[in-house]
Amino acid sequence: MRPVNDPAPIIGTFADREEVGREARQRSPRSAHSGWVASSGRQDPIAVLIGQEASRVPELVPIRHARMRLSPFTFFRGAAALMAMDLAETPNSGITVQLCGDAHLSNFGLFASPERALIFDINDFDETLPGPWEWDLKRLTASFEVMGRHRNYSLTRRRAIALTVVRSYREKMRSAAMAPVLTAWYDRLAADQVTAWLHQEHEAKLAKKKHIKRAEGVIAKARTRDSLRAFEKLVEVSGGGIRIKADPPLLVPLSDLTPAGREREDNEEAMTRLLRSYQTTLPQQNHPLREFEFVDMARKVVGVGSVGNRAWIILLRGRDNDDPLLLQAKQAEASVLERYLPASSYENHGERVVKGQRLMQAASDIFLGWQQAEAFDGQMRDFYIRQLQDWKGSADVETMSAATAMMYARICGETLARAHARSGDRVAIASYMGTSEVFDRAIAQFASAYADQNDIDFAAFCHAVADGRLETKADR
Repeated sequence: MRPVNDPAPIIGTFADREEVGREARQRSPRSAHSGWVASSGRQDPIAVLIGQEASRVPELVPIRHARMRLSPFTFFRGAAALMAMDLAETPNSGITVQLCGDAHLSNFGLFASPERALIFDINDFDETLPGPWEWDLKRLTASFEVMGRHRNYSLTRRRAIALTVVRSYREKMRSAAMAPVLTAWYDRLAADQVTAWLHQEHEAKLAKKKHIKRAEGVIAKARTRDSLRAFEKLVEVSGGGIRIKADPPLLVPLSDLTPAGREREDNEEAMTRLLRSYQTTLPQQNHPLREFEFVDMARKVVGVGSVGNRAWIILLRGRDNDDPLLLQAKQAEASVLERYLPASSYENHGERVVKGQRLMQAASDIFLGWQQAEAFDGQMRDFYIRQLQDWKGSADVETMSAATAMMYARICGETLARAHARSGDRVAIASYMGTSEVFDRAIAQFASAYADQNDIDFAAFCHAVADGRLETKADR
């Protein structure tokens, strides 16, 4: 069933909307989501990844390969295009929402709201597009299964974690369906609510004191990771001014990339024009950006799946050198979902990302906007722009215990449900899933089977590196 390029329309009474969910079960039974078997005509996964890299910076692509080769989990993070291809072959209810498009567990985390509250939410929307809500949930659940294998959790633990993801999603969607409309729209998860919940779990003997201390440590660390800390790490004082530190190939100043014959003044003038244009996409006219001036810019390597796409950090100055602002401009291309769903209705893919993020997040960065810019090669490219760091925190997959993963699974499942409940028909989705564990078990079975597929694809990827089909290069 191919959804339209729009979240599902919300029509009728509460009872009518419940009936939509029940009717969807007839077309696509909940148990039909279980399992995964690749079709005989499945495209070569290496060819899919190579095709995705055609528009990326060539000298950075080997770094992407090296990061994806670290483990089956890092490979999974970089293989959103493969899973999009596979999800298109799976059943869906026909009910659409605004998808994250890459809802793996490392794309959730802590950040500051405009009101300076620390909240937990989805934090990556490069692939966002309207589509079947099941796709996000399947990718999220599979990511926990892949991570659990990487961390050597037992089969029983992995199964329990997968069921927790889906059950938490289902129960939160049911709660949103029953809540007053504005309550569902304004619902968010504050960091303090996470620790309060952990204390309740501890009193019920479901969480240990060390889990609370670990969570409080992550939250405390997130509050220190603001723009000033990023400034100290990435910026240096030189000749009475400030500039971005060079750290090639991960951080390369614009001056080192500028073609011969182009003066620094030309770069500054061009960036000033672009920043003025970008300001028109921000959510308010009287924006603090107007009080900042451009200072410097550098190309930065980010993430796993995004390596090779153009990403820049932009250094701005307010009152003086002690009043800096660091923005990140990241290239936005067509979502990997667009090969299997209707194309985005936005001409600029940066706008697609921004509009999707604003719809799905409980609160978004006030500097979140978009722009189109011409590169030195004469190509016009789309970008979205946001503040580089603002109270940012995330889970450490490499040290996460099974008990912590169980709690994190609940938080991520509920968070995804909140995001989907804003754009889709939460009543119909809740009605489709029902109150039993039939759907939970089906998705958990899918996650296990798809993790097997990920292992197969990862082995093929490593073989392609070994035989020279793919080049790798260390970060340093």
